[in-house]
Amino acid sequence: MSFIDLASSSQNFILDAEVPADLAPREALLDRAMGLERKRKSSEKLRCGRLPSEGLALVARDMAGNLIGTVRLWDVTAGAKSLLLLGPLSADPSMAGSGIGSALMRRAISLAAAKGHGAIVLVGDAPYYKRFGFAAEKAAGLLMPGPVERERFLGLELVEGYLGDASGLLAAAGEREPIEHDLGTFRLEQVA
Repeated sequence: MSFIDLASSSQNFILDAEVPADLAPREALLDRAMGLERKRKSSEKLRCGRLPSEGLALVARDMAGNLIGTVRLWDVTAGAKSLLLLGPLSADPSMAGSGIGSALMRRAISLAAAKGHGAIVLVGDAPYYKRFGFAAEKAAGLLMPGPVERERFLGLELVEGYLGDASGLLAAAGEREPIEHDLGTFRLEQVA
């Protein structure tokens, strides 16, 4: 279901739920905005082979329907604590400064809170994410499965105090991506 973010309605884009047809344009956008090195990041280890958290994969579209921004949240755990991992967040480089990233962040946080999630963690630019309430102190007891600069590992509590006792290594917890097999490519041959 599409909706116009009132804070961004003058910006000529809409926010929408991601659909399967968005996959190729989304990957192309991420390649343009973040480069191919993005697939080597520690966060990718938690996303690989998993589906985003239910209802928490969003895109921004221009008025012609072209995909110009994306954000996804992923189910992870740290010990017995359920969390969301945000990322990647990206907007088309040609649209830099147009408010797409901010609108996607506000909507993603709002939806996660409405769905009853307790906290969101991410690896990113602390000055940018601070305006949404993210802070390194909130993720202080948590570890990523791979190298990460501590000052870029940030947390946001959606429920006050939720991250107070959170500790341990993040692990993927979301639904696995289905494995598709094209049975039309296999031929069984009769053995004589």
